[in-house]
Parts: sequence; C-alpha cells; structure tokens
Amino acid sequence: MHAPNDPGSDPVAAFRALLTDEGQALLAELRDHDPGRELAVATRLRRDHPAALVSAAIAQARLRQRAAAKFGPEDAGRMYFTPDGVEQATRASVAAYRARRFAALGVRRLADLCCGTGGDAIALARAGIDVLAVDRSPLTCAVARANAEALGLADRIEVRCADVAEVDTAGFDAVFADPARRGGRGRVFDPEAYSPPLSWAVGAARRAPCAALKVAPGIPHEAVPGDAAAEWISDGGDVKEAVLWFGLPPGEPGVRATLLPGPRTLASAGLPDPPAGPVGRYLYEPDGAVVRAHLVAEVADQVGGRLIDPTIAYVTSDEPRPTPYASAYEITDVLPFNVKRLKALLRERGVGALTVKKRGSAVAPEELRRKVKPSGPNAATVFLTRVAGAPSMLVGRPVR
Repeated sequence: MHAPNDPGSDPVAAFRALLTDEGQALLAELRDHDPGRELAVATRLRRDHPAALVSAAIAQARLRQRAAAKFGPEDAGRMYFTPDGVEQATRASVAAYRARRFAALGVRRLADLCCGTGGDAIALARAGIDVLAVDRSPLTCAVARANAEALGLADRIEVRCADVAEVDTAGFDAVFADPARRGGRGRVFDPEAYSPPLSWAVGAARRAPCAALKVAPGIPHEAVPGDAAAEWISDGGDVKEAVLWFGLPPGEPGVRATLLPGPRTLASAGLPDPPAGPVGRYLYEPDGAVVRAHLVAEVADQVGGRLIDPTIAYVTSDEPRPTPYASAYEITDVLPFNVKRLKALLRERGVGALTVKKRGSAVAPEELRRKVKPSGPNAATVFLTRVAGAPSMLVGRPVR
C-alpha cells in the first residue's frame, strides 16, 4: 500500500519529481539511454536514488527516444511525454506548417482544445501566437506546462486543466481542436466516437472566427461538413492527418492536399475522373495525401495521363512530365499476374534489389519477394495491381 501522499500513488507527483534537481540529474545521466542495458542501469541508479524516481526517469528517457522521430532529437531531449502523448502528438513539421497557416490568417490568440502534451501549442507559440492550451487530464497538463517552460515558451502558453466543453472561447481569434482518436480498444474510426465527438468540435469551430480540427486521414468525405475546407497532409510521403478548416477567406479551395517538406499544395479543380486506358511508358504513383483528398484527376491533368483502371489510383502516360504530387516510374514490362513468369524475368535481368508496391491486389509484398527470391546486381520495382480489371504486374524503375 502507498501512503496517501506517496508520489508513487500520484502520477502528477511522480512526474513533478522529475522536475526536481535530483530528477533532472537522473534525466541528464539517461540522455543517451541504451534500452539494452536498462536493467543494469536501473540497478545501479537505485543504489543512490529512490526506486520510484529511477523508474520514472527511465520511462521518460524511453519516451524521449520514441519522440525524437516526431520532434527531432534536440526538442525531444528537453521535452516531457506520456505514452499516449507520444503516440497521438502531431509531428513537429506538420504542427509548424499549420501554425504558419494560422499566423498568415492573422491569428494572434488561439484556444488549443485537447492540447495533449503541448506539441501543437509549442508550434503555435513559436509562430508568435498566444495560446490557451486546455486538457482535462491533470498529468497531461503538468507535462504541457513543463514543456512550455523547457522550451522557453511559458510566456505565450497558458495551460488550463478543464473539460473543453466548459471553456469560453469568446475573445480568441481562432480555435484548434484535436479530439482523441484512441479508446480502450485502440484506434477509433467513427468521428462521433472521438473524445470529444467530432460534432461537438464542429460546433466549437463554428463559434470561432477561424478554426481547424485535426481528424484522422481516413475520414470519409461525406463526413466533412459542407462549410468546412478539408486538407490532407503528408510528410515525407507518409499521410499524417486531415484538417477541417472553418472561417477561411473567400476563394480558398474546399479540398486540398499538402505535401511536406515544402510545403506544396494541390487544390481541387473539380475535375471529373480521368478516363482509363492502356499502360504507357510512364507510371505515376500519386502521394497518399493526393489519393485521400480525391485529387488523382488533378495529377492526371498535370501529366497528360489516364488511369490504368477506373478503380486504381495509378496514372499512366506516354511522355515524362514531372510533378511533385506523384512519383514517376518508367515501365519496362506489363504482365498478367504470374509469379513464375515474374521470377524468370527478374532472374534474366539479374534483379536482386526488388521493391514491391501494390494497389488493388491481395498479395502481400513480402510474400511475393519470398517466392521470386530476387538475386543479382540490378534493381527493379514491381507494381501488383489491376489493369482494365485484370490482375497485373508492372515492372519498371524510378525516373531520376
């Protein structure tokens, strides 16, 4: 049994112990934490420090290492996290891009609802915006405050522990909300099962002069409110999130895909679906944000291309036309799906480095790679897909 005021029984007290001189000394010693030596390190540190504090410091060092992929090693090495905070935090590059959009819209005071450990609030403050960061978890709020202090942004970030539904956002230039999309059983896909529900967040957004709601990139287009502009964002080719914007100036596109770094933004032109036709010499693989935003037609228009199948988001053309919104490949072979034939072709070409991509195929890339056993000095890319409804294999190489 823990004593009533034992920090071990209070997660906020346990976290605050990390902010003491002793806690900071432990974190400094664990800066280059090696998970493989964790047991030995913990045993050594417990000789001179309370076991609960050592455990908290090691857990925090582990979280900082995980967070480096999202926040960069410099910031992550100074910040504090919770397991959910690392998992659900916005990648720093995405948060910085959104903060610049808010600043460009003239936002100077913003209410960050469901702020988590403060990743978005940090980006907003760095963009010159004063932030009220709200979360209902006392531990999460303690971590967010510590992060604002650690990064020298406490003068711009006020952290408030409260239910977001009880926060008066009148007087703020904008609202940003990031409802939790994970529950006790994992990821939540129904927007009304977010916490708080998307419908509540939309209501809060509509009451503000300007607002953005972070939602899952798989949100159905029919779930996007008619008065919202929808933006899908990828970073380094990985789709990270969708954002619903409210209160944008007239003339802003209703749908857009933004690719980071850059940023490069492709706006909807309202084009009809492109026709399908035979596979040409070049194949274009649209970025995932472009596909999620249903802007494949805009890419096809840029490259003068057509679809290889009405249901597949691969574009083909007979001439190379570079676009930042799709990766281009030169196609050397178009084959019906046949593993033995592909294996023979790759052996004949001396292909040892094989990249397998797929759209519209049930075959797992690793399964195909295991069956064809690539070997040799050359490289190739194979696309498992459908062409005019038929299972097919396209072999090619990236256009440099």
